[in-house]
Amino acid sequence: MNAFSHGMAPKMRPLSARKSAVMTVLDIGTTKVSCVIARLEPGDASEAMRGQTHRCRVLGIGHQRSRGLKGGVIIDMDEAERTVRAAIDAAERMAGTTVESAVVAMTGGRIGSQHFMAEVATSGRAIQDRDVERAMNAATLHSVGQGRAVIHSLPTAYRLDGNAAVKEPRGMIADRLSVDMHVASADTAAARNLMLAVERGHLEVEAVVATPYASGLAVLEADEAEQGVVVFDCGGGTTSAAVFRGGCLQHVDAIAVGGHHVTMDIARGLTMRLEDAERLKSLAVSCYDDTTADREMITVPQFGDDERSTAAYVPRSHVTRIVRPRVEEILELMRDRLRNAGFGSILNRGVVLTGGASQLSGLQPLAQGILAKHVRLGRPLAIKGMPESAKSPAFAATVGLLIYPQVAGLEHLGAGRGGAAQSTGTDGYLSRMGRWLKDSF
Repeated sequence: MNAFSHGMAPKMRPLSARKSAVMTVLDIGTTKVSCVIARLEPGDASEAMRGQTHRCRVLGIGHQRSRGLKGGVIIDMDEAERTVRAAIDAAERMAGTTVESAVVAMTGGRIGSQHFMAEVATSGRAIQDRDVERAMNAATLHSVGQGRAVIHSLPTAYRLDGNAAVKEPRGMIADRLSVDMHVASADTAAARNLMLAVERGHLEVEAVVATPYASGLAVLEADEAEQGVVVFDCGGGTTSAAVFRGGCLQHVDAIAVGGHHVTMDIARGLTMRLEDAERLKSLAVSCYDDTTADREMITVPQFGDDERSTAAYVPRSHVTRIVRPRVEEILELMRDRLRNAGFGSILNRGVVLTGGASQLSGLQPLAQGILAKHVRLGRPLAIKGMPESAKSPAFAATVGLLIYPQVAGLEHLGAGRGGAAQSTGTDGYLSRMGRWLKDSF
């Protein structure tokens, strides 16, 4: 099994802008597991998010109803492994190839963020790679808490001699270099078990990506990410959020409450099977009142005393009164957590809802009253070869995982994990030359 180095989940090398690559991604959620195999081909930078260098073409896709997970965390390894294997097998059959590694999304395990700042002396000379590496290493030195695994370590801002933030300090002259680091982590046990479920299917885990980060890569426009926006990934077992500002990820958070809890409320409140409640939620339920809700009757399959299904008729407003409190609870809880983390001002600028549960009727106007005035539904970017059934918000994280390799170079690998200055002691020249040769020929 892949070991966690220095308390950090696996990190992938940046994708060469001049090379094609076949990537496999896995979104292992509470309600579904999806696997996509795609070819990433060099092309013009995408207009959707700065930093994208490749076009994606889907070769194979497979998805299965998830089993063995609860709240984004594996609770039955054998069931989870079988589901993952089935999704991978379906994608491989469609693509006509066999894969060896995958990028995996993670929502469970209490993902959360911490922010650190460090400063190093640069002696009034031009900033070099090794100075940036020293500053980032110092910022993340004490970031790994006991029982937590770092899944993202991203610089969010640099300062020279304490002055206003700069985006690229290399080559600039200063006496002191400061860096602000955003470190996203998850429970080590949850991350290890997620990786184990994949590796038992004979796949190596290339990287673990926070689900809301992946969703943001898929649904945001460049201006949104630059000006500040919050992405809510509304899943079956979890609701997670990612804050983007200045074009980069600033914060992630998640709670183990999602669309499946709404389904459970319907099933209990109306005494019906879970599968019937899920169908009712998808087709006939709204979490926002309208003028026709009291007059419109809907059919509610119920259990009979003789265990045969019977049907009842209830006003749609009655179902809304069951659903709405749960949805309000989720939105208010996430709103309060973001405000307490200091991101209330960004929350007010705009919210993008995505994920399977974001398609619940009436969610957008309800969210506008609780979260922000501007709320939109986020659909993943169009990718060549993606079937129509996979172009919904439910597949935003899956599509985002295909984009992630193009921005993986923004990640800080950590001390001893490939830092150029540490590997050569000569400012990383030999390391950079080796990468240039590999990428160019």
